[in-house]
Amino acid sequence: MQIGLLTDSLSELTRAEALDTAVDLGVETVEIGLGGVHGGWSPAPHADLAELLDDGAARAALARDIGSRGLRLEAFNAAGNPLHPRHGERDAAVLRGALRLAEEFEIGTVVTMSGLPGYPGDTVPPWITTVWPPENLELLDYQWERAIDWWGPIADEARARGVRIAVEMHANQLVYNVPGLLRLRAAMGDVVGANFDPSHLIWMGADPLAAIRALDGAIHHVHAKDTRIEDRAAVASRLETVPNPRTGERAWNYVAVGTGHPDGVDFWVRFIAALRHAGYDGPLSIENEDYTLGQRESVALAVETLRAAQNLEEVR
Repeated sequence: MQIGLLTDSLSELTRAEALDTAVDLGVETVEIGLGGVHGGWSPAPHADLAELLDDGAARAALARDIGSRGLRLEAFNAAGNPLHPRHGERDAAVLRGALRLAEEFEIGTVVTMSGLPGYPGDTVPPWITTVWPPENLELLDYQWERAIDWWGPIADEARARGVRIAVEMHANQLVYNVPGLLRLRAAMGDVVGANFDPSHLIWMGADPLAAIRALDGAIHHVHAKDTRIEDRAAVASRLETVPNPRTGERAWNYVAVGTGHPDGVDFWVRFIAALRHAGYDGPLSIENEDYTLGQRESVALAVETLRAAQNLEEVR
């Protein structure tokens, strides 16, 4: 598996600086975030979606900037909530644009999220995680009906363009765990699979290695991103509303790959081995949201951890 990088992890740098840093650190593939002012959740520091869609020269420049450094463009990231009651059309346009660009660049994967609809009249989508009170399940049934209807044409478009959709299991989305991912995949076909990001599953209490096994053959992309459960979780639980930058007050934190688990690199050895057994041989795309380290320092630590894990996994 090659080591990749979601370049949003170096959002403080220009595109040229981020790509040069990726090469310096030993990264081999890149994932480019789209959206920014055009919608979605990526700040899109290294690509302008509208420009790329409208201007062949801009597309050629992006391809040249990546290829001339010996890097490979592996995926576009179109994270957002395309089913949001107010912002859904905006975020859906980012996803459709990403599918078109993936075909143009002849890359096979677009990373996104399932979205989460509201009930008619809602202005924000409710995330249902309990069976009580009884109306919760009624709303959840409605959300799934709405999602399946919406995703059908998107899956058809992706299939026609020769692009796979990698859905990230994320909080405040309809698909936040393995059963939800498999439910969407069963309805849409194998053009839809997982963007496997262990960090969210960790704080929600799932076992990433068990989740990988349950997704055998259904993983389209992987984010290498880590989470550390803090001592405060014993009292506060893992449900957290303290803003991410206030790391000392939180029950869990996103941290640099390799610093989230007591066994350090050994977790990532087992992570890589589980991915291999599940049929995944694509890149490990580093995503960094560590608020205690500088961006370059965090990405460098991630590369070091993943390289060491790969070497150990091969020996074992």
